[in-house]
Parts: sequence; structure tokens; C-alpha cells
Amino acid sequence: MAVSFRELGLVNTKELFSKAMKGGYAVPAYNFNNMEQLQAIIMACVECKSPVILQISKGARQYANQTLLRHMVPGAVEMAREMGSNIPVALNLDHGDTFELAKSCVDYGFSNVMIDGSHLPFDKNVELTKKVVEYSHDKGVTVEGELGVLAGIEEHVSSEVTHYTRPEEVESFVSRTGVDSLAISIGTSHGAYKFKVKPGQEIPPLRFDILEECQRRLPGFPIVLHGASSVLVKYIEIINAYGGKLENTAGVPEEQIKMAVKTNVCKVNIDSDGRLVMTAMIRKYLAENPSEFDPRKYLGPAREALKEMYIAKCKLLGSDEKA
Repeated sequence: MAVSFRELGLVNTKELFSKAMKGGYAVPAYNFNNMEQLQAIIMACVECKSPVILQISKGARQYANQTLLRHMVPGAVEMAREMGSNIPVALNLDHGDTFELAKSCVDYGFSNVMIDGSHLPFDKNVELTKKVVEYSHDKGVTVEGELGVLAGIEEHVSSEVTHYTRPEEVESFVSRTGVDSLAISIGTSHGAYKFKVKPGQEIPPLRFDILEECQRRLPGFPIVLHGASSVLVKYIEIINAYGGKLENTAGVPEEQIKMAVKTNVCKVNIDSDGRLVMTAMIRKYLAENPSEFDPRKYLGPAREALKEMYIAKCKLLGSDEKA
């Protein structure tokens, strides 16, 4: 049975992005797969008074069960209210790859869906995205499209090479599809290995020239930055100190994220950093407490570390105190 996102206490991204562009900040979009991650996101955003976009990927939906997720999200909204906050919460499908998946998410109460046809020829991308837009807008659900392909691997999304967004295509794409926001490729990528750098090498800068040209061609239009985790060195070191093997990882420097949110970038996706923090703290706890077998004992510290990381991200994006 279909349910409206409004019945779940959610908002779509239209007003979120309008306020973000006027206020010169970006709304954080945090992916989650389980209860502890969801709790950490809500606790962090309530504490620092930030709006938030909860993101569920195709893989997360399969992992956690679509019906269970549908009931977890309104529970999270109610949890925030019980904590004394009415922070605006949106629920987004991250990297939907088919019309059927996007439609299902709209029917299950998602307030925004991202349809990723960036791997398709331009006209096929337009065709798929427009179909999703028409169905979603009829239900009041906003839609994010994508032009340009991000390199890296994140669940079912993978690409060997970055294909930068072609600014000359953005006006046609937006006008032909009717999307509410646009994800562009300017050098960010998925996963913990965002750039091919050797120890001591500098991370290449993002293509701000592409971002600026897209902004010039689409004045006042919401731009989205995917693959924007910083790949926090502190947690990479913890993972490796307790048996992990993550070598030559590289994320997007925080200074470049700060520069991006001064433009029309009003949504920044962060997934890998959450995975790294959780893995680091679980590895550390279990290594230091080898006789422990209660999941609450190692998931609790991981949740607390996640909360602190999300608070720092909200401050980085300038979304704190903006709810």
C-alpha cells in the first residue's frame, strides 16, 4: 500500500535547498544501513540543529528490508521530536538505477529520489529521468538527476574512469527533464580511494571551473556533490592499527568542500566516512576486549563516534543552527 512522505513526517528537498542557497550552506546527506547509523545521524543533527537528508541506496534497501526501513524512518523523526527538536528530515533514494526502483521508493514514502542515468547516452538519460520526474512530481516528491560519471566503487555504483560533467549539456538536461536538483561530476568519486595518489603526493583539486560554468548556466539551481567524504586519516589509522589494511586512501580535502558550498552546491553526500568511523571503533573495541560478545558494547562506542563525526560534518557544511 502506497504511503505519502508527509504521513511519515518528512519533507521534500524544495524548501531545504531554497533556504540553503539563501543561507550559503549545504544540507548534509548521510547514508545509513542500520539502526545505529540512523540513531547517530538523528542525534547529531538534533544536537547541532541541522536539517538532514537521510539516504538509502539500492543495496541498503535490500540489506535492511524495504518495509522495515519504511517504519524506521518515521521512528527517527519521532525520536528527534522527543528530543525536543523539529529538524526537517528528507528521505532520499541514493543512485536509483531504474524507473521501477524509483517508483517503489516514492510509493514507500521517500520524499526525494535520485535517478542516476549518467552511464547512459544523453538522450536515454533524459528519457529515464523525465519518466521518474513525471511520476514523482505527481506525488509531491522531488527528484535529483545526474550528468557526468563519478569514478570509484560504492555498492552497485562503479566506474573505472571519471567522466566530467559537460557544462554545455546542463541547461538542456534540466529543462527537458524537469529535475529539482542536479548532481555533477567535478572530480569527486565513490569509496575510500577517491584519488590515485602515492604517499606524499598532493590530492588533485576539484574542477571548480566546471562547477562555476554549471552555476553560470543554471543560476539559482540546486547543485549536488556526490562522493564528498574526506576519508578521515584518524580512523584509517585506527583501522590499520587493529588489523585492517587500507593503504593510500585519499578523500576530498575539507577546504575544497568549504569552497564548494559557497556556490550553488546545497547538498553534499557523505557515506564512506560513516563506514570508516564505524569499522574503526568496532575493530578497536573488539581488539581491546577480546572476551566481549555483546553487540551493544561495541556498537555503542561506534554510534557515539559516528555522532561526533556527523556533528563536525554539519559544521563543515554550515548547516548547524539552520534547522
